Amino acid sequence: MRKRNYITSAKFSPGDIVQLKSGDPAMTVSKVETAFGSSREGYNCKWFKGDSKERTHFEEETLKAYVAPQSHD
Repeated sequence: MRKRNYITSAKFSPGDIVQLKSGDPAMTVSKVETAFGSSREGYNCKWFKGDSKERTHFEEETLKAYVAPQSHD
């Protein structure tokens, strides 16, 4: 059985820009699920893929704060 790390103090808030630790597009946190013991504990995020609006749920340990790439002008 997998041990869960419950969110007692959320790292991110609605409106924060995040991305998966493995990369991928910038996403906006739309909702924080913090119910103790809930299988939905984590973050609901939204982003655009072309013209399509995407959304799904992520566990906190899979996300990091988004840092915009620096332009080298």
